[in-house]
Amino acid sequence: MITYAYQARNSEGKTVSGVADAINEENAINTLMARGLMVLSLEQKAVGSSNRRGVKVSDSDLVLFTRQLATMVEAGLPLLTALTALYEQSDPRKQAGLRYVVGEIMARVQQGETFNEAIAKQPKIFSRLYISMVKAGETGGMLSDILDRLAGFLESASRLTKKVKSAMTYPVIVILIALSITTFLIVKVVPTFGGIFSEFGAKLPAPTQFLIDVSDAIRGSWVWIVLVIGGTIYGIRHFLSTQVGTELWDRYQLKLPVMGPLVHKICMSRFARTFAQLIRSGVPILEVMSIVGETSGNTMVERAIKGVAEEVEKGDGLGAAMSRQTIFPPIMLRMVSAGEATGKIDAMLEKMADFWDEEIEAMLDALTSLIEPFLIVFLGVVVGGIVIAMFLPIFKLNDIVSGAGKH
Repeated sequence: MITYAYQARNSEGKTVSGVADAINEENAINTLMARGLMVLSLEQKAVGSSNRRGVKVSDSDLVLFTRQLATMVEAGLPLLTALTALYEQSDPRKQAGLRYVVGEIMARVQQGETFNEAIAKQPKIFSRLYISMVKAGETGGMLSDILDRLAGFLESASRLTKKVKSAMTYPVIVILIALSITTFLIVKVVPTFGGIFSEFGAKLPAPTQFLIDVSDAIRGSWVWIVLVIGGTIYGIRHFLSTQVGTELWDRYQLKLPVMGPLVHKICMSRFARTFAQLIRSGVPILEVMSIVGETSGNTMVERAIKGVAEEVEKGDGLGAAMSRQTIFPPIMLRMVSAGEATGKIDAMLEKMADFWDEEIEAMLDALTSLIEPFLIVFLGVVVGGIVIAMFLPIFKLNDIVSGAGKH
């Protein structure tokens, strides 16, 4: 994008000035004219990257953009006018990423590209699901309806993600606090007590001696410990980023005692809702299967969906193909079969997604309530254990002093 400084005359005849981002001078003039401005002068100020890296758009900004664009298109505004309005109203500071992306889309639409072609140039912001639904909406002449469905879908997905994150935030914070307190006690407090006890010259209780030894080892080799921990974390993350590591982790996730069923329900809810939205929007079935596989969030589920897609491509019904994959629960198979029979498979899957979302929320609430007392006990045992180990010699002070006297 290129930044231009302009002077122009508005509809009231007043001269106004400002800056505008565009891909070239002609695009800048057309954009300003679309805003009702007659360009008097135009000067290039700065050139930005046409493929700016690191651009991020938050989920809430993307939902707001989609919802507002749907409203404007439904009201009869031309797409370019709607995009221009969204560009102008976006905050340059708080919504810099959104503003940049909308500016890029606006410039490409101005050059003659369709909306779906323009957003396809921003794959890190707009998913295949988003692009495919927009393409179907433009082809079928129902872009506003599709955008409205997309906004609802994104809101549901964002709400579920926030629910999962909030449920995991509390235990993570408690564990970090426990580690911080433990580190402080071992590095700062334990050596002080160790120096005092060493003056007695007597044998200390086993827990106290063990804690002092651990403190000495950590303080003496903290650089190596940090390097080992950092290397281990890096190694694990690198392994999980590989295909083998991702598959192993995804398989293990589904087998965990408590988290396994939760992860499975989240994947099934995402599959059902995405499938329903794409089918309802008129996206071809094989493309639907490809997209829902990529957005399932688990390689085991994605592999099962690919197997279903292969069977459907050979001519099998969706319900029959899904029944050959053990990853899909019986209730989903029955709903899909009923949907195929009645021609309302999108409605059936939408209901299943709503049902699973309610179950996921109930499981998360129960999990949070269950984790809380365990974390309190964990924190008490860790910190309390260190404190008790340090005060054990004081409880046996007479024995330690008498033992020191004999020596």
